[in-house]
Amino acid sequence: MGLIRAEIELANPTRPELKPLVVEALVDTGAMTICIPEHVAVQLELKQIETREVTTADEKSHVVPYVGPIQIKFQNRTCFTGALVIGESVLLGAVPMQDMDLVVSPSRETITVNPKSPNIPSAPVK
Repeated sequence: MGLIRAEIELANPTRPELKPLVVEALVDTGAMTICIPEHVAVQLELKQIETREVTTADEKSHVVPYVGPIQIKFQNRTCFTGALVIGESVLLGAVPMQDMDLVVSPSRETITVNPKSPNIPSAPVK
């Protein structure tokens, strides 16, 4: 399986007058949340909430800003979360994908809305 990328829209729900950004995100189900580069945080005027320590794939530890809130949209799905500010591109992790009820299609190397619930997201709450 190759790299999976998806076009998503990012917005600051506290600043509706700012135009959302449409970006290509690397999909990584091994990552927990969304990571954004600093220029995205600046353009969306996202406020730093706290600082977090993260471990990257190369096993290095980094202390990075955690900003938000950020709204993520993919097709007919949306979620609200915080974002880690690290890297040069957007990385979409498992938690926002699960929140929007998205699934990975390895054969098509893409993500899609869950075909079992195409009109509204579903979620287990057991």
